[in-house]
Amino acid sequence: MTADLMAHEPIIRLGFFVTVLLIVAGWEAAAPRRRRAVPRRTRWPNNLGIVAVNTIILRLVSPTAAVGLALLGEQRGWGLLNNVAMPSWADVVIAIVSLDLAIYLQHVMFHAVPVLWRVHRVHHADIDFDVTTGLRFHPVEILLSMGIKLGVVGALGAPAVGVLLFEVLLNATSMFNHANASLPRAFDRVLRWIVVTPDMHRVHHSVVPDETNSNFGFNLPWWDQLFGTYRPQPGAGHDGMMIGLDVFREPAELRLDRMLLQPLMGSVGSYPIGSRRRY
Repeated sequence: MTADLMAHEPIIRLGFFVTVLLIVAGWEAAAPRRRRAVPRRTRWPNNLGIVAVNTIILRLVSPTAAVGLALLGEQRGWGLLNNVAMPSWADVVIAIVSLDLAIYLQHVMFHAVPVLWRVHRVHHADIDFDVTTGLRFHPVEILLSMGIKLGVVGALGAPAVGVLLFEVLLNATSMFNHANASLPRAFDRVLRWIVVTPDMHRVHHSVVPDETNSNFGFNLPWWDQLFGTYRPQPGAGHDGMMIGLDVFREPAELRLDRMLLQPLMGSVGSYPIGSRRRY
């Protein structure tokens, strides 16, 4: 089982990635939620370009990454779950929920620490909101996130199957909840108790700092409710809200080379949590 997992892991990831990307892109085309501010041909090559850069860097730095560490932990008995007798399915569920909580807390931390916000704001500097926004992260953030994830996987003793399922699920839900697509309001109200919906997460991409610092969940919506960071709707409404930041609004800033330089440019403004100063 573990040998098959490692052998097919890249194919599993790529297959789910391409399938979900195409489905969500088709949904956006059929039922758009908002009018686009910038054509796809301007944004998509750059947003997908940073995905390619991140994938290459991760594979060079750590070819097997979190799944590889989980397999090693299983072999050597590292971590909590490898030393507690429980059904395999329970280990997988605990791993997925625990990793999701860790990603939520990491997300809050990247909004709270000014130097980390500089890196994370590349994700927020997109002036449109669609499926590719959910893939747009600076390589430094990807590496830092992987380091945090490795720490959680090692300490928890997460099973390799659970880690792979979580990473595939997180990638899929990130594309889903960044969709520029419509859901019936009644259905959205019910669905957002189970998973973060596009209308719920779109609030997080508001140009207004108080709205930017809300709805941090990517996958499970419960953490925002539990920790008091949930905001149901944007103040200006979904049609009237402005997406992005109060900086990096020129079309040139959507280019891949500019995205890679944005952590070094300008001030962080009033976006870090609890801050009203400029750094």
